[in-house]
Amino acid sequence: MARVALVTGGTRGIGAAISKALKAAGYKVAASYAGNDAAAEKFKAESGIPVYKWDVASFDACAAGVKQVEADLGPVDVLVNNAGITKDTAFHKMTLEQWTAVINTNLGSLFNMTRPVIEGMRARKFGRVISISSINGQKGQFGQVNYSAAKAGDIGFTKALALENAKGGITVNVICPGYINTEMVQAVPKDVLEKNVIPQIPVNRLGEPEEIARAVVFLAADDAGFITGSTLTINGGQYHA
Repeated sequence: MARVALVTGGTRGIGAAISKALKAAGYKVAASYAGNDAAAEKFKAESGIPVYKWDVASFDACAAGVKQVEADLGPVDVLVNNAGITKDTAFHKMTLEQWTAVINTNLGSLFNMTRPVIEGMRARKFGRVISISSINGQKGQFGQVNYSAAKAGDIGFTKALALENAKGGITVNVICPGYINTEMVQAVPKDVLEKNVIPQIPVNRLGEPEEIARAVVFLAADDAGFITGSTLTINGGQYHA
């Protein structure tokens, strides 16, 4: 029987690539999203993957969302915590709203999403929790104190939860992408990308969403059971933790 995978932020960018790659690998996939209905419907029509709308910053919304996915597809075996936002500004100008929104969505969501599935995984003696952090959670980034703090927290969450569940057939890992060719990065002015960003990447290009998705499929596999608590850095050689 096909395993069930749930991908948050799974209808655009890296998340969409992850959802499609897991489906291609034989998983029953559900993709959640926060607000872009048009993009979600387009993704659903193109991929045939069911989509679900809720705010990952809300524990109650996540619990209800997981319940619906499990009613439709079956118990969640693979959870990919991919949803994230940015609200960049220098810290001395940062508002409380800019801080809490990013912390709640990019870090709080790991609790909100993983808590409703972890007991079932423990009972079934199988689970894969894969979170998408960032190069900036490893090295920091100007104007991203909120984002860097949250993404660094994702790494600590992973290490601790991996220890708690290692004996129960559940692995917990985190991927730190570098600069990936998504809408978020494409929003950066082209001259800034070409002069300031790409020269910092030794392979001399942006990564592709599919390159992150392949790593998720690898970590999600039944035979990846000896890999847990790991941080997988995929950044073209830009930074070595």
